[in-house]
Amino acid sequence: MGAASVLLLWTVTTAHATPPATPTAPTPPTTTAAAAPATTGPVTHCSPGGTLRGPHGLYADVALCVTQSGATMTVQAAATCRRGADHVRPGCRISGTWTAHRHGGPTAEPTATGTLAGRADYPGPGTYDISATVDVRPDAPTDSAGTAHTTHPALHGQVRATVTLTEAKPRPSHTIGVTLKPGTTKPGTTKPGTARATTLKPGTTSTLTYTVARVSDVGDGSARLGLIGEEASGIRLTSADKRCVNPLPGRYPSTARSMYALDCALTDLQPGRPTTVTVRATLQKGACSTVVSKLGYWTPRGQESTGGMITGPTLTCTAG
Repeated sequence: MGAASVLLLWTVTTAHATPPATPTAPTPPTTTAAAAPATTGPVTHCSPGGTLRGPHGLYADVALCVTQSGATMTVQAAATCRRGADHVRPGCRISGTWTAHRHGGPTAEPTATGTLAGRADYPGPGTYDISATVDVRPDAPTDSAGTAHTTHPALHGQVRATVTLTEAKPRPSHTIGVTLKPGTTKPGTTKPGTARATTLKPGTTSTLTYTVARVSDVGDGSARLGLIGEEASGIRLTSADKRCVNPLPGRYPSTARSMYALDCALTDLQPGRPTTVTVRATLQKGACSTVVSKLGYWTPRGQESTGGMITGPTLTCTAG
């Protein structure tokens, strides 16, 4: 068992003994930096989060853990479920979302948010107040044949913990910038108005130019740039760049592609030699969608690998 697993188990046991405390749109060009991979392995910090109680004496002790690795972190929750006087301890599953605020800082704007067990950008060292809204679902007990006889009710609520992160934020290894030209109502026709748009608009086709640069000797020339719109909006992301394709999600022989997303494989990134990718974003009349960007990169370390995934600029959309 690894050190992170031992720490997680110790925290969940401690959570039962320790009651919980009471509880803009970007302006192009926009640039986001990725941090260099960590020189050490992931580091996990855990703290008791609280106890959720339900009917029939069912309750769950919840712990919150933050794992930081290079430029990213994950927030996870672990629950120990129990049932009243008979001391039954069913297994349980937990899911939910979390919000982190820097301790003592403004509460209006969170420092970071995410889904439990999902990845988020690491905000740097400091003490953070983390609040998580969770659903805990105890597993139904089974007999020797594996048949479930009783279904325990789900527990829902909010847990809170304060965690101090000590690892320095790594130096940037990559940057992502984007500029957006005005949308057009017809190919080659600039929509009347401002000379430069700052958001996407319904019924237009806008040209997005992404610039990706490697700014550190850490890593190599390979990275993948991913752009994702809102599927339900009907947005189409296309590019004449041969390094870019729309994802192919179906089984063979399906040829249907996800036009709301674009995946670009970059292989020649070097410090002092950035690359650009030009993309066309088309929105139907009355439809609006944001476009997020992600950059994934990895580097061999012996026969292992290191790297990360960072969040780049987000383009917004306004109607009218």
